[in-house]
Amino acid sequence: MLTVKSSDLKKTKIDTLAVPVCEDKNIYDDVSLKAVIKKALGLKEFNGKKDETVTLYDLPGIKTRRVIFWGLGKLEKIDRETLRTMAGKTVKSCIQKEPADLWFAVPEAKINGLETSAVLKAMQEGAYLGNHLFDKYKGDKKKKALKKINFRVAASAAKKLRPISDRVAAVCEGTTLAREWINIPSNDKTPEKFTRSIVKRAKKQGLKVRVLNETLLKQKKFGALLAVAAGSQSKPSLVTLEHRVPGANKTIALVGKGVTFDSGGLNIKTGNSMAAMKSDMSGAAAVAATLITAAKIKPKLNIIGIIPIVENMPSGKATRPGDIIRSFAGKTIEIGNTDAEGRLILIDAMSYVVKKYKPHFLIDMATLTGACVVALGEKIAGVFSHDEDLAASIIAAGKRTHERCWRMPLPEDYKELLKSDFADTSNIGSTRWGGAIVAALFLSEFTADTPWAHIDIAGPAYSTKENAYCGAGGTGFGVRLLTELWERLAAAP
Repeated sequence: MLTVKSSDLKKTKIDTLAVPVCEDKNIYDDVSLKAVIKKALGLKEFNGKKDETVTLYDLPGIKTRRVIFWGLGKLEKIDRETLRTMAGKTVKSCIQKEPADLWFAVPEAKINGLETSAVLKAMQEGAYLGNHLFDKYKGDKKKKALKKINFRVAASAAKKLRPISDRVAAVCEGTTLAREWINIPSNDKTPEKFTRSIVKRAKKQGLKVRVLNETLLKQKKFGALLAVAAGSQSKPSLVTLEHRVPGANKTIALVGKGVTFDSGGLNIKTGNSMAAMKSDMSGAAAVAATLITAAKIKPKLNIIGIIPIVENMPSGKATRPGDIIRSFAGKTIEIGNTDAEGRLILIDAMSYVVKKYKPHFLIDMATLTGACVVALGEKIAGVFSHDEDLAASIIAAGKRTHERCWRMPLPEDYKELLKSDFADTSNIGSTRWGGAIVAALFLSEFTADTPWAHIDIAGPAYSTKENAYCGAGGTGFGVRLLTELWERLAAAP
């Protein structure tokens, strides 16, 4: 879908050309482009300010029917996200118009420290992600995604820049796959169906796949995971995906929360807070899609994906508040609230992956707490870790991808809130305050000193409104973040 080309605008017939324009500096060398930009800037309504647009038709000197000029603002303010946003919004507007073809003019000058390769990558990400439509359940499919999006670069740079498209497409395809999984309603996404979908996709990409079904989970004593699944008619599973590289000296384990629907269990949620609980498997979707992406990109390190999949439902068989269960690690847990279920399936998965694979890094991703949304809002994930370098790498990866993360504290004295009179620990704190911190501290007890980070994506995993390059619903948050992160961890000594 993404192609990089060099073309002579005087000779090449183009239906629609999108031209990003800087407010206070020329960012092109091409004479034809500079000439048409000059015409656009000569209009009173267009100065190149951020998000200003103007469309001109049949301009002399180029064989382009329509040119969309898009303001980026002042040079010092332009970053990767500015470029992603511009490209995403342009594609969304063109989906409505159904052009014969769409081209982007890629700036040839360095933009605020960004090389052309970084500029191209950001523009391609925004364009690809903005082109995604989820209309599986629509009878009248009014919109059609664009089949091809071209990026015009200088002839001297085309050969060097072309490989970027394949990598961007692989990562963005992973992101849209995660979005698709999240958006599927829970009646079509029971644990059994979600498991089969992951397995099918993973095997197609050549990943090593293993599934522990309910019988095996009982044999291996996954007591916490099974306690969450007890109230549902659907059967739980634990899916393991492996990307292995001969001679790799690092292993990263990724664990994703996979609650395909969360009613809250016997501590049942209210109707409004239950409506979007089809998205409570967003962590699992991100981890599975990241492993599938890894199979395409083939990073030079081992990546293990562990995905516990359950449905949390009330019934006569459901786990009750006050029950005491035994986790895979052997610790007993008093159930203070059945709606604090995500941490229970995570600790069994984390304990399992640490024991079996002994990873160098352990990262879990989960829509874990509403408290994190209260703290950071709906667009920023919380990062909890005792490892300074790992936390810093995640924050840096988030800044680069705009899947933003904020470091949260893990104060030792807050562990007092998890004390139980009857078991080794409780699954909730003794106070309503600091819920995201307490949940992370609970998880930290099951890491066995492995360098670990918990990423709470309860806010950014799902959006009720569309943005520049994502429709309403699942955002696929985490795939681009984790992909950027593994590259940083692989490169580190």
